[in-house]
Amino acid sequence: MSRSPDCQANPQLARKTNVESTSVLAELAHEIPFIFLSSDLVFDGDKGGYVETDTVGPLSIYAETKVAAERIVLTNPRHTVIRTSLNGGASPTGDRGFNEQIRLAWQAGQTLRLFTDEFRCPIPAKVTARAIWELANQNATGLFHLAGAERLSRVQIAQLVAARWPQLKPEIKATPRKEYQGAPRPADTSLNCSKAQQHLSFPLPGLTAWLNEHPKESF
Repeated sequence: MSRSPDCQANPQLARKTNVESTSVLAELAHEIPFIFLSSDLVFDGDKGGYVETDTVGPLSIYAETKVAAERIVLTNPRHTVIRTSLNGGASPTGDRGFNEQIRLAWQAGQTLRLFTDEFRCPIPAKVTARAIWELANQNATGLFHLAGAERLSRVQIAQLVAARWPQLKPEIKATPRKEYQGAPRPADTSLNCSKAQQHLSFPLPGLTAWLNEHPKESF
């Protein structure tokens, strides 16, 4: 369960899916490499630029389940945890990438209310996949941050997607976080990926640069 509202609504199922299932898989893979995908949302977002040694501070049920699962996986020195950020691209169901979710809202005629002061490091999923394969081939175990090289606000992220899809007549309303009422949200979970970058044969791109370099990519 990777959508935070779903986890908030059903914490028991979130823990069963995200923690207990991970525990079973990690045990089955006890003697072999095992890679677990975690999230930048394990941090409280007070400072940004997080490195692997920074203390976690989960603010949501989803983040709590990821922290718990990370700890299980990292008890085995053969295993690897990858903390990533928003991943975008084309998914089989058409609604998994952050870009797809944004487009679906515009296709439904919605105006997106997005924060000017909440920051992530979005990355194309195909870049994440390439990086993970390189880490796996090097048998790089332990904890790694793997995200885009550019820190962007929610509004900036949507603006990049909007520029790709003017035919949708995208509408964005920029708002500050102080106007939000709901479950706690971290302000800045940007990740420092220097540790992973040392293992990679290519530089992790910022989303703006990657989109400019791939103008024909459906994103």
